[in-house]
Amino acid sequence: MRVVDAIIQVLKKEGIDYLSCFPTTPVIEAAAQADIRPIICRQERVGLGISDGYSRITNGKKLSVFAMQYGPGAENAYPGVATAFSDSTPMLILPLGHPLSRDRVFPLYSSLKSYESITKYIEQITTPEKTIDVIRRAISSTRIGRPGPAMVEIPEDILNKEIEESLIEQYKCVDFVRSKANDADISIVSKIILDAKNPIIIAGAGVLYSEASKELEELASILQIPVMTTMEGKSAISERHNPLALGSGSGVMSDPVVHFMKNADVVIALGTSLTRHPMVTTIPPGKIIIHNTNDPIDLYKNYNIDFPLLGDTKLVIQQLIDSCKDYLGNKVIQNDVASEIRRIRDNFLNNWDQHLSSKNTPISPYRVISEFMKNIDPSDAIVTHDAGSPRYQMMPFYQSDTPRSYIGWGKSHQLGTGLGLAIGAKLASPDKFCVNFMGDAAFGMTGLDLETSARSGLPITTIVLRNETMAIETNHMKVSHEKYKARDLDGDYAEIAKSLGAWSTVVNDPDDIAKAILDAKDKNDDGKTALIQINTSKDQDFANMRPFG
Repeated sequence: MRVVDAIIQVLKKEGIDYLSCFPTTPVIEAAAQADIRPIICRQERVGLGISDGYSRITNGKKLSVFAMQYGPGAENAYPGVATAFSDSTPMLILPLGHPLSRDRVFPLYSSLKSYESITKYIEQITTPEKTIDVIRRAISSTRIGRPGPAMVEIPEDILNKEIEESLIEQYKCVDFVRSKANDADISIVSKIILDAKNPIIIAGAGVLYSEASKELEELASILQIPVMTTMEGKSAISERHNPLALGSGSGVMSDPVVHFMKNADVVIALGTSLTRHPMVTTIPPGKIIIHNTNDPIDLYKNYNIDFPLLGDTKLVIQQLIDSCKDYLGNKVIQNDVASEIRRIRDNFLNNWDQHLSSKNTPISPYRVISEFMKNIDPSDAIVTHDAGSPRYQMMPFYQSDTPRSYIGWGKSHQLGTGLGLAIGAKLASPDKFCVNFMGDAAFGMTGLDLETSARSGLPITTIVLRNETMAIETNHMKVSHEKYKARDLDGDYAEIAKSLGAWSTVVNDPDDIAKAILDAKDKNDDGKTALIQINTSKDQDFANMRPFG
């Protein structure tokens, strides 16, 4: 059996049924021969986004794979891998490599050298006999500890060499490995939490990947503690129905997040890296910090942690539940936290009503978000956004519901990422209404991959908030814009979408937003990709931009 066929057989054993990819690599043909569907993107970066979105929605339980050629293919894929690495998304990446005879010869591009800093694991297959071991090591790295992308470079002249079939027959699928925190540490931490006057929970992506939303809600309910989520952890708790949910914190945030974070004495960070970053809420000084992560590299990284809890988030939360119940006995905690959250949120929304209900034209982007929430049940949708203004506008106001009904991303915040994520989400959840909000600049980066959505039968809706400029750069490009109009970008995105096989419409009146959204959903239900171009204002009012630095 050829090496390339052996790799595919291992992937089949691991349960993959699709391959995101771009030619030329023999992996595509080998996959198709084994009844694995290739999904051909228009640009490698978007193909990585498709794998990324698929992996997030399935919580890494289904192996997500992307394959590309050496040289330009590997070069073009770099941004997508960087995003997956920064957000800890598990996936397997299979770049072709130059033949061993010219491997790493200057100036040829080497994935092995270039990707080392943005992969959790990277290795090259140098002999056929090593193939199965290398693939197993790569897959195991995506499933043990902190998730992340793993890469296996396959030199072109290795692919067609022969390998013993018995090696494939002996292959055993890689299992997930989870561990609890130390019981003594749990006991101490539980007492700290119970003695706290104003504790707050920060829930990160680890809650989603460990599928611990139920446990998170139980812990919060028992202790009556408010819960905020990180950007990547948004949807870990229902923002629509849970009275203890504060919303999400990133570079911007709602008033409830600001209020309870400011007044907290104990911060319980669950399933988050606590990375200092412009897209992550800073913990103000003077707090007692309890930090749960499954990766020791996160502990003490940016904060003086008081109580580290190393372990799988689902298991750790269950340990905390059991320990707190033991301490409480028959005692029931009662406080007015839920009513305080409701009061602060109501005031917050009232203060922003002029934006959320605006009748102005060009249309306020906040009105678009408001209309979407009024007309689409968030439990039936998977929503994401692009970088820049759309993210700042959505994060504080969009109320996610069920786990993974929202894809929050952005430590590596490249324009255009949201489109691939939405297509990957549709691949993982074909019954969901998958929607990406993006701006002019983001569309310019990846918009042609709407055709991938249309051609592949993965119908998504893209909402382009067209304001004819890079509004987020208003304060950064004053002179260049005044002299040369350097911020201005524009296009007829609706017509472009039609030419790529999608249905499209243009909205100029805020009263037409709801109909456009519902029409797009109907088109998606009929198997048609959709784009809504909404001509919006250059609104630069953001909610609580980095209040804690």
